[in-house]
Amino acid sequence: MMRNRRRTGVRRYLNVMNVAVFLTVLFVLVPLYFMVVSSFKNPNTIGQSLQLWPAQWTVKNYTYVWTASHFGRNILNSLIVSVCSTILVLALGSMAGYALGRLPMRGKLPILMTLLMISVFPVIGVIAPLYVVLRTIGWLNSYQALILPYTAFNLPFAIWILRNYFLGIPREMEETGRIDGASPMRTLVQIIMPQAAPGLFTAAVFCFTACWTEYLMALSFDSNTNMHTIPVAIGSALSTIYTVPYGPYFAASCMAAVPIGILVLVFRKSVVSGLTSGAVKG
Repeated sequence: MMRNRRRTGVRRYLNVMNVAVFLTVLFVLVPLYFMVVSSFKNPNTIGQSLQLWPAQWTVKNYTYVWTASHFGRNILNSLIVSVCSTILVLALGSMAGYALGRLPMRGKLPILMTLLMISVFPVIGVIAPLYVVLRTIGWLNSYQALILPYTAFNLPFAIWILRNYFLGIPREMEETGRIDGASPMRTLVQIIMPQAAPGLFTAAVFCFTACWTEYLMALSFDSNTNMHTIPVAIGSALSTIYTVPYGPYFAASCMAAVPIGILVLVFRKSVVSGLTSGAVKG
């Protein structure tokens, strides 16, 4: 009787979890489906009726995005800013995470708590002082005006992920490097980093996504049209005073989502492994 009750309870739990997962996936996929489908609809028919499938497919929205705006330039700007910020975050975060996780150091807990508070600090609270600083040093409307703030705001999260992942690597590997006379930096680069590849991929994907989709700082620090990133271009360059071009909005959003989708699909196993390691270790 007890075994039957347990089995029944487990089955009910699994059924509830399956329903919850299905609803979550449906909640995510339905808006994506309508975004993709609407990007191929005639701009004049969008919003008139709920169509699950376009009556007539067209690429006018994509053509409008490329011809009526500098969207190619916007993609290049986002790519430069996101890649440079991600590289800086990985370089600095790996060294800081290794030091906090594996090297003897005083004050680790206060440092980690400070990093945690910085990671949840609202961006809007520092927009004004950052704008004044960037204007004073003449960095407005430049790539570094976004690269450095993006690096600063994404670095704490990356440090937490990498530190937790470094904690799961056997210390015997470091001891082998010390016996061979390797310095801490050489040990990190040649021994630890290859073992921490899933954690690095996880931090890279999250950092790149955060930089690729960030809007507030990009709008505030780079007002020049030639320096606009994708979110700012979608929010301002494509719209006019009298109309809201929903078709081009959907088309531009689809093009902007392609790099993120590729990253997630290519590195999905590494991302899951990195998040799981960070959740159970440390």
